[in-house]
Amino acid sequence: MFSPLLMSTCDPKAEAAAGDARAAYRLHQGLLKLGISSRMLVQDKEIDDPTVIGYPNKLGPIISKVRPSLDALPLKVYGHSKRNPIYIRLQWLPNNITSQVAKLNPDIINLFWICDGFVPIEAIAKFNKPIVWTFQDMWTFTGGCCYSKGCDRYTKSCGNCPILGSNQASDLSSWVWRRKAKAWQNLNLTIVTCSNWLAECTKSSSLLQNQQIKVIPNGLDVDIYKPIERQTARNLLNLPQNKQLVLFGAIDATSNKRKGFHLLEAALQKLSNTEWKYKIELIVFGASQPKNPVDFGFKVYYQGKISDENKLVILYSAADVMIVPSIEEAFGQTASESLACGTPVVSFDSTGLKDVVDHQKNGYRAKRFSNDDLANGIIWALENKQRHEKLCEQAREKAEQVFSLEVVTHSYLSVYEEARTEFNRDRAI
Repeated sequence: MFSPLLMSTCDPKAEAAAGDARAAYRLHQGLLKLGISSRMLVQDKEIDDPTVIGYPNKLGPIISKVRPSLDALPLKVYGHSKRNPIYIRLQWLPNNITSQVAKLNPDIINLFWICDGFVPIEAIAKFNKPIVWTFQDMWTFTGGCCYSKGCDRYTKSCGNCPILGSNQASDLSSWVWRRKAKAWQNLNLTIVTCSNWLAECTKSSSLLQNQQIKVIPNGLDVDIYKPIERQTARNLLNLPQNKQLVLFGAIDATSNKRKGFHLLEAALQKLSNTEWKYKIELIVFGASQPKNPVDFGFKVYYQGKISDENKLVILYSAADVMIVPSIEEAFGQTASESLACGTPVVSFDSTGLKDVVDHQKNGYRAKRFSNDDLANGIIWALENKQRHEKLCEQAREKAEQVFSLEVVTHSYLSVYEEARTEFNRDRAI
């Protein structure tokens, strides 16, 4: 029997918790349901769950709040500030994480997203436990960026970093890359990626190209994320019954360029100049209505930030189609959640969403970053009632067969067993 420890920077119930924290917690819950003695270690605990552990002292929450700012201090040389944030995680400040993990004494460690100072790069090799690392973005094999924005410097040794605005080979990104290369050169590591796209990126990286990689999608509880009758869902949210509702949502939905709201905006502007202007309306969650909202020519319902899963299920069920127009996405958890609620998804034919959306089966994959084809995909998903009903059925089927927490948890148990066996074999040599 395993006693795994799952590690994630964010508490899954924190307001700023991203999909990776929710993915880790869902797996934790799946393990507990199977009778596995799982625990989860986070930087700053908010959730009321005794199996989730935070820093064991009163200063822990204070330290966790100031550590990201301290960790980012070297970035100020490159112009980093609140007005001009540079999204590179350096992970250089020491902390007591290794001793804390040693006290917990798990059989196996499953790392998820551990940036913002939670686990220093050099600490990982000191855990002396079998390690499974679930990649939820690109940080592990880059010079510090979570998404490379199309840069391929991570296939070499970073440096000349476009995110830093650097033209120097020995810049901060190169420094981070070299620290990883030195600290992890003899690390016995099992890598899991949440999508085939992320696995391909990992294999092309100079740091981890020789590692074996397993692909396991993020799981979800299909008994929670399940369809609600659309009319009922709309009544609960006071949404119109006589419109076809288009849904879009993410953390910082309208301001995070990676999430592609500007591309959706262009597609919807095209639709507003057609007869669809009178048929559709838009729902946005993850952002409140801005002071100067975009005029699409039709009504927009801004829902703000939502952490309550029950409200998310109602939102997904109320919509006719979910749009996930991300430019870079390791997986696309809002897409899988939408499918589980029987709502088809329109995305671009790129990155991790290719594993989630099956073209013209449970949604539509538009040509890469084409506003025109994104608009075409919305029309295609909505214009034929019989086709739409089939898409909804197949969306739910995909979620049950591929993203079900039970299926995903059993896949992880197989990985844990293999990782522990290999770790013990290496120690015996």
